[in-house]
Amino acid sequence: MSMNLIVLACLVLAILSALVGSILLAFSDFLMRGLALARPAGGIEAMQGINQTVMRSVFLAAFIVLLPAVYALAAYALFNLSGMTQALIFAGAMIYLVTVFLVTAFGNVPMNKRLAGYDPQDLDGQAYWQHYLVRWTGLNHWRAAGALATSACFAIAAWMLA
Repeated sequence: MSMNLIVLACLVLAILSALVGSILLAFSDFLMRGLALARPAGGIEAMQGINQTVMRSVFLAAFIVLLPAVYALAAYALFNLSGMTQALIFAGAMIYLVTVFLVTAFGNVPMNKRLAGYDPQDLDGQAYWQHYLVRWTGLNHWRAAGALATSACFAIAAWMLA
């Protein structure tokens, strides 16, 4: 495979992970704080709607496509690159797996599923909402930072290969 294609792959993955990271950052920076300002029932209902619509979004497509793509590039790097570029590509792949994909799968998604089971008017749901806001947002900080760090790894690798 030509080096130009590897540079292009690194740039595309840098852009996609920056897109994912930017959306996650928006949730950490202001969306969750805005939902917290609403009455609990309103915040719950809005988040339930967000969690339903994300299932048919460009964000979810980018989020899911990134995992096999970063590992395909990491496999290529294992056999065809060396030094710092190989290390950056591997670091980007591992950061994405741990801080974005696994935190989502074992942290945020189970919380979303639990929230979906509550009636927004239910007092138990409103009590859970207070926990949800803090815990979900804390996990989301890790996801945003991880996606942006992944982007930096791939962007630096592309620059080094160019």
